[in-house]
Amino acid sequence: MIRHLHIENYALIEHLDIDFHAGFSVITGETGAGKSIIIGAVGLLLGQRADSRAIKEGIKRCVIEATFDVSDYQLETFFEENDLDFDAEECVIRRELTSAGKSRAFVNDTPVSLLQLKEIGERLIDVHSQHKNLLLGKEDFQLGILDALAENHTLLEQYKVEYREFRSLQKQLEKVIEDAKNGRDDEDYLRFQAEQLADACLQENEQIELEEEAKTLEHAEDIKGSLYQASCCLQSPDDGTDVLGMLKQGMSSIQSISKVYASADELAERLNSCYIELKDIADELEGKAEDVAYNPRRLEQIRERLNIIYSLQKKHSVDSVEELLSIQRDLEEKLLNLDNNDDFIEEIRRKVQERENAARSLALQLSNARYNVAKTVEKSMSEKLVPLGMPNVRFQCSVVSDMAELSETGCDQVQFLFNANKNGELKPVSQIASGGEIARVMLSIKAMVAGAVKLPTIIFDEIDTGVSGSIAEKMAKMMKEMGEYERQVISITHLPQIAAMGCHHYKVYKEDTEDATLTHIVQLDERERIEALAHMLSGETLTQAALDNAKALLENSN
Repeated sequence: MIRHLHIENYALIEHLDIDFHAGFSVITGETGAGKSIIIGAVGLLLGQRADSRAIKEGIKRCVIEATFDVSDYQLETFFEENDLDFDAEECVIRRELTSAGKSRAFVNDTPVSLLQLKEIGERLIDVHSQHKNLLLGKEDFQLGILDALAENHTLLEQYKVEYREFRSLQKQLEKVIEDAKNGRDDEDYLRFQAEQLADACLQENEQIELEEEAKTLEHAEDIKGSLYQASCCLQSPDDGTDVLGMLKQGMSSIQSISKVYASADELAERLNSCYIELKDIADELEGKAEDVAYNPRRLEQIRERLNIIYSLQKKHSVDSVEELLSIQRDLEEKLLNLDNNDDFIEEIRRKVQERENAARSLALQLSNARYNVAKTVEKSMSEKLVPLGMPNVRFQCSVVSDMAELSETGCDQVQFLFNANKNGELKPVSQIASGGEIARVMLSIKAMVAGAVKLPTIIFDEIDTGVSGSIAEKMAKMMKEMGEYERQVISITHLPQIAAMGCHHYKVYKEDTEDATLTHIVQLDERERIEALAHMLSGETLTQAALDNAKALLENSN
């Protein structure tokens, strides 16, 4: 439950620090005083979307922080799974917003994602605002109520695993069957393509080697001439350009002075190295010149082979032999799959049936659990609604099962049917109930679920809309009972009957300063409570009669 709430620079709140307590608490205040602002701040702690416009004008950052007592709520597993520091007594959740639109969240000073914030928030607080009455028209909400009361969480998770696996395999089967059909339609063409590539006997790097060889053959005379000319430049004594001979002669001259000149040996050695290298080059040039020969027959063979390769590349819209070989492998694999498709399809079909049978078995267990708890819900709702001014109420949980149609939640469709009048036709709650009746139905549902789900804090934001008088008093008693056993129930209300029933009373009010209008919240003592209730009873003018009535209302509520 919430021990302490701190809000800084959020909307009309400049600085707010307030302690909360176990049991039933009420929050009152004039319309527009800022009660919804406080609920909005709590919503941010639950992972709701942030709006930088909520930050006070001219301020760079706002902070909302709440300290929770978690001593009785077995949250250690959540903290371990999310690698968060765990304190068995206390948990601090903080949300920071900046005027630049950035948002950060922390649990026990460790940064967390909004998803993690939502997950822990769902375990700590349930905020019931007025718009949540619309949930009564949502089938998944009604189904969720039955699952919560039937304690179906583990069973439902097991079912979802089987169902998702079943649907995944089912989609795979449909795709394999479709591919097989398309494959059979194209089988002849696929075989023709595969055979054409196989007949080509393609080799990796073949194209590059053939293209190089073709260039050499096409320019054989030029290449041979250039190689021969280069060779002659190195060793051609007839025309006086015998480079090797001249090097040899120079080397001999240097060696002849070696006894009288110290550097001669080194220079001779260097000349010798040059001679050896150039001699090797000359021999290689001469050898390569001899190897190069124009061979029109070989050139024609190469061109024919390249034409085959180019034709296949154009047909398959690729640029290399390697890509053609990849296509060939893919075609061969498709043909192999076609040959084995029937066996493959039967194997997947068998797996689909196994997963479907497992999912249906769990769906049946879920359905039985929902049927069983539905009767309990009908009885409990009648017992809770009759004292709330509906003596003739009939409430029915319609559970319709269709094992032929599995969904993410099983095979059941759930609808809450209602009528507050004698012999009236049962219809969906959202279609027939008035605003005040819906408020009472939702409170009764929350009270019923609160008995089954150990939720630390429940906040009701004006759930009393549309009711008054003795009905409001009975709704307050129900909320007070919900606040027993160390649960925290907080109700934002405009009704004195409900406000008087609270074990703790907080007042939200506005204050005008020179620069701005600010929202504050304070916990009222007994005298202040009497005055607040008197104002709720009589309006702005505070009379002695209103004070006496407020005092009596407060005494009778305890």
